[in-house]
Amino acid sequence: MVNRKELDPERSPRAAFGARLRSLRDERGWTQDELAERMGCSGAHISAVETGRRAPTRRFSASADRVFGTGDRLERQGQAVRHTALLEGFPEYVAHEVRAAEIRLFELGIVPGLLQTPEYAAAMAAGAVRRGAITEQQAEERLTLLARRQASLEGAPTPLVYAVLDESCIRRPVGGPKVMAAQVDRLAAFAELPSTVFQVAPYDLGERRAFDLPVTLLTLTDRSHIAYAESAQQGRLERDMRFVQPLLTAYHQLQAESLSQAASVAMIKQLRKGTP
Repeated sequence: MVNRKELDPERSPRAAFGARLRSLRDERGWTQDELAERMGCSGAHISAVETGRRAPTRRFSASADRVFGTGDRLERQGQAVRHTALLEGFPEYVAHEVRAAEIRLFELGIVPGLLQTPEYAAAMAAGAVRRGAITEQQAEERLTLLARRQASLEGAPTPLVYAVLDESCIRRPVGGPKVMAAQVDRLAAFAELPSTVFQVAPYDLGERRAFDLPVTLLTLTDRSHIAYAESAQQGRLERDMRFVQPLLTAYHQLQAESLSQAASVAMIKQLRKGTP
């Protein structure tokens, strides 16, 4: 079949649900549109669920169980998807991230996931578990996906990664002095890579700081651009250049206003002197 996307059910609970849905559909020889007609939705919706771009709602899972005669198995699997620790929209973003030619990051308060040490990431996940925001299983899911994302950056071709961190990212203690010392060392090592640019947006940037929220910008291999941002409830991908272009412009302005890479590295090395 032309342009049939390969599915990896091990990638996430959402991907596993999508692979199961496609398998059941293939067993019956139905097209996505034929399944959609039986379920009362669109073929595009079926495609989005199969490829993990959209999570199955309770209503969708129950309808699929009815059509396939699978009792409540799909609904129970869909419940596991909805209880995932990953925000809606994030799995779709990750699918683009691993294929990006350039990644631009701006973060507030915490070091971006792609730059975190395992210990720093574990401390953040443990804090979320203690607050009751996620379960231990969900914390493990987050850490497993983060390790996969970081590993993907080591493949060929290596993407260019631009990271601008608000000064709060390196000042906020996470996991204790030893964890922070290792994290600062990780940032210094990141800055030395030939495919990276590392900058700190200092506190005294004040109102000249271009963003008040974290933002991620991807340049894909076809030179198209995607923006990704998160709220407390969901992540959102934006492809419309009417909205993405102003973010790219603001990011370039932020880079111009931030410390140079040399000055940024000097700042974190000075900070490192105060850690064990």
